[in-house]
Amino acid sequence: MRIVCLNGWGGTMHGALIPWLERLQPDILCLQEVVHTPGARKDWLTYRDGTHVLPQRARFFDDVRAALPEHWAHFSPAAQGVLWDGDASVPSQWGLATFVHRSLTIIGQVQGFVHRDYSPDGYGDHPRSRMAHGVRVHDPRRKRPVCVLHMHGLRDLAGKHDTSERRAQAQRLAGFAQALAQPGDDLVVCGDFNVGPDSETLEILCALGLRELVTGYGFPGTRTSRYEKPGRFADYMLVNMVEQAFEVICAPEVSDHCPLLLTL
Repeated sequence: MRIVCLNGWGGTMHGALIPWLERLQPDILCLQEVVHTPGARKDWLTYRDGTHVLPQRARFFDDVRAALPEHWAHFSPAAQGVLWDGDASVPSQWGLATFVHRSLTIIGQVQGFVHRDYSPDGYGDHPRSRMAHGVRVHDPRRKRPVCVLHMHGLRDLAGKHDTSERRAQAQRLAGFAQALAQPGDDLVVCGDFNVGPDSETLEILCALGLRELVTGYGFPGTRTSRYEKPGRFADYMLVNMVEQAFEVICAPEVSDHCPLLLTL
């Protein structure tokens, strides 16, 4: 089983990401920063947040779903705001997406907010609403359940340091993990946590009996050359089982984050 975790950057690198996914065909894909604008008339819209302006793939969720036609697809919205087509605003949702190959039977799910609640009238001020979603699947090859849970951690404009809000977020994520997994299940918790490698967030999750793989394997970070700010860590994957392989994929670049690839 191959499990991929990736912050998709709103599909900004659509031309590289979609062919990569079509080739890889992961069994489970956990995707953060997903744009879902079903009524969009154009393929590309613009996100504006002060001086931060970024092209966004208007139907990013549908693009990935088309690239993975043998997968069950689930979108978990955190907020509805607007993207821009020139001077015209276009209502658009933003959140997480989970894709599970149809050879895997989904036998459980959890979904909920780790920070704030659904925001229907705009993305809001930072730190914004954040969602978690997880699936419990039966792996027919390994003949056992596997639980995979991911979140997109809140962004604090002051940096990636620990805060009371991040502590509460991690505790909620740990609660979702405990609700999803049954005793003896394999468990994977992953996502763009938006924290550093010495964060209390990882301590809280490791207290569930998990090991963190990005730092455990000694990778120097999870950001690509498209990310120009200091600090190379944001994404993590924690497990409670012995993995066959784990990789932080640096090439090809498909986002400003590197994909995390776990093989069981």
